[in-house]
Amino acid sequence: MHAPLPPALLRQHLIDPEICIRCNTCEETCPVGAITHDTRNYVVDAATCNACLACISPCPTGAIDSWQVVPRSAPFSIDAQLGWDALPADTLLDTMADAPVDGALEARRAAPAADAAASLPAEASNAPASASARALADRAPGATVPPWSASHPYVNLYTQRTPIVATVTGNFRVTDSATASDTHHLVLDFGVTPFPVLEGQSIGIQPPGLDAAGRAHCARQYSIASPRDGERPGYNNVALTVKRVVADHDGQPVRGVCSNYLCDLAKGDAVSVIGPFGNTFLMPNHPGAHLLMICTGTGSAPMRAMTERRRRRRAQDTPARLMLFFGARTEAELPYCGPLWSLPADFIDINLAYSRTPGAPRRYVQDALRERAADVAPLLADPQTHVYVCGLRDMESGVLEALREIAVGHGLDWTSLWPALKAQGRLHFETY
Repeated sequence: MHAPLPPALLRQHLIDPEICIRCNTCEETCPVGAITHDTRNYVVDAATCNACLACISPCPTGAIDSWQVVPRSAPFSIDAQLGWDALPADTLLDTMADAPVDGALEARRAAPAADAAASLPAEASNAPASASARALADRAPGATVPPWSASHPYVNLYTQRTPIVATVTGNFRVTDSATASDTHHLVLDFGVTPFPVLEGQSIGIQPPGLDAAGRAHCARQYSIASPRDGERPGYNNVALTVKRVVADHDGQPVRGVCSNYLCDLAKGDAVSVIGPFGNTFLMPNHPGAHLLMICTGTGSAPMRAMTERRRRRRAQDTPARLMLFFGARTEAELPYCGPLWSLPADFIDINLAYSRTPGAPRRYVQDALRERAADVAPLLADPQTHVYVCGLRDMESGVLEALREIAVGHGLDWTSLWPALKAQGRLHFETY
């Protein structure tokens, strides 16, 4: 346990504006209302924040996990934080560098110390996780840790202030031209500039132009749809699955700034990219790990990446089960429908669910899961199985309930299985 700071000092919780992609996850998560935002930045109110750490794990980029030692009497104000383009230099200790150093400041220089009112995040200290952090993990639908055999991810290599420029090398539609659902498969090439990614990670795209307030648009986040060795094997490129947004969730007309920008890009265009992001929703490297993948729409992107990784390594890896449950409104709106059927049946077990087929009852991925309960249950019972769920946030509760019913119906103790899946990094959700 690190020694506490002197009473005159405060370890203030900040958000790094260079890394933050303004996704609102932290503000939605904060149980005490300490996080707010304007058109420029997301910020933390030092007077309200109790350092409960509830916002740390859900943040997709890690921008929220920023701390700085300040005088307790003069923390950074909300107005000051709203005006930042980057975190200010941590000058307090610099100004005291030549002064006598007490034990607490010595500990701070060796490793960030805990404030008197709160511990460091568990991953950054030897302290046990706080009660609030443990409660968050208990409430989370999925794991907050990666699979034990996952590769080490690189994150935040490029920021909004220092993005990497990629070149469009491909952009084509992957939904039927007869449907209004316009979804594209986009390939971005980074040339000789390093951009290492893993299946399950995401990147941020910075659309050009200014918003209504006259500020540069914030980056939008997209899951990577290609495996770690590139959309084209051996090339330094990635693929994205992007749906053109022309209406909001209530069906009202709206033009998605970034989705329309991406869908309209031509071969040879330059794109500003930040990231990569994500250090938990990762694919296991163990070749014997089974993958149970559940997705809807463009939530298929990470599933495509994982499936393609396994397909390329099929000849040398130990056979393991791949089971996919893929939902869309209609068959015409299903991305990658044609390529899906080219995958051998002995390689992947594909189950499709359509919720708006004319003349047919609505069918969702959780319905397909229940129909295949006899095959899903053994996977849930197998300690080598990893479950991935990606799509709209509304699907979380339905999928969890279906998994619970399947487990209970086949003699599995869901009350112990669900926490075990999360603790072992074997149940992951990526919803939006």
